[in-house]
Amino acid sequence: MQPHRVPQRTHFRERKNMSMTAKRHTVDEETLYPLRFEPVYQYRIWGGRRLSNLLCAPLPGNGPIGEAWLLSDRKDHPSHVADGPLKGRSIAQLLHQWPEQMLGKLAGRFPRFPLLLKFLDVRETLSVQVHPSDQETQSIPAGESGKTEAWVVLETGTKSRIYAGLKPATTADTLRLALTNGTVVDQLASFTPKPGDGIFIPAGTIHSLGDVVVFEVQENSDVTFRLYDWNHVDARTGRFRPLQVDQAMACIDYAQGKIGPVVPMVDEVKPVLRERLFDCEHFGLWRFYSESPFRVGAERTPRVLVCLAGNGQVKSNGTDYAIGKGDVMLLPAVVGVCLCQPHGDISLLEISLPEGT
Repeated sequence: MQPHRVPQRTHFRERKNMSMTAKRHTVDEETLYPLRFEPVYQYRIWGGRRLSNLLCAPLPGNGPIGEAWLLSDRKDHPSHVADGPLKGRSIAQLLHQWPEQMLGKLAGRFPRFPLLLKFLDVRETLSVQVHPSDQETQSIPAGESGKTEAWVVLETGTKSRIYAGLKPATTADTLRLALTNGTVVDQLASFTPKPGDGIFIPAGTIHSLGDVVVFEVQENSDVTFRLYDWNHVDARTGRFRPLQVDQAMACIDYAQGKIGPVVPMVDEVKPVLRERLFDCEHFGLWRFYSESPFRVGAERTPRVLVCLAGNGQVKSNGTDYAIGKGDVMLLPAVVGVCLCQPHGDISLLEISLPEGT
């Protein structure tokens, strides 16, 4: 199954004072607008069909869809603008043509958009895996980076489990022994998640998860080393998937103990409940709950909005841009702060880019 890009409902309301010629041919920093992107669906043997509960368009085919890439600046599966004068443009094209307007004070710091955003439907248990850190250059292919990531749990099932970190006293030797006798799971710290949990997975952390739907934010990297795959067989090939045991063992942080849900930091209560879930060198993430208007975005820096529930309008430069459940919207730096006007209750995530040099 090839990655499948799904057309979604049109949200864009044309600015009445722009001529048709200007709409077709002229986009500058005055006309860049909140950009909504089409998801790119990915077949995964561990996936399911629950992403149809988040996204308005039907899932392709009948097979397992494990991931919807919401914002991706990758050559193999790029994200494209869903509507408006820039419909069909890739995120890479936008950054190339308008680097300062798109990234503001962050322009010139990244060879590509530095984050990859996804929804995951993990019906069967994900492989036990690890991602290298940015410092482990010997383990990272050219053009890639390390991979620190984080999850926000959206839906759980009767068998939900998250594995993150190692149990006390686990060493490389005990882990290798567990691989030979099939007891890897006994070396992993784990817990039963609940909707709303935020879990931070630093690079080097051994991890897995099963029977959950999550939002994922990560460094823009596709480097994964599988240590153990629960004897999954790929239905398309009839074979086990390959493992990368030596690479995984070399990247594991054996000092990383048990990881559990983060404790949200409440930054604001009225008119919106604004919680900070993650704030690291690679990304920041806030969660908003509100039925009243509230501000989103930031001056001179881009932000990304992901709507988890409800719907409303993002107001920018006198124009309303609809946002609804499952939508991802990039606010270019030149757009700055916007007003979100909910239609009833709304739940949004706001993600910031790394600001270090």
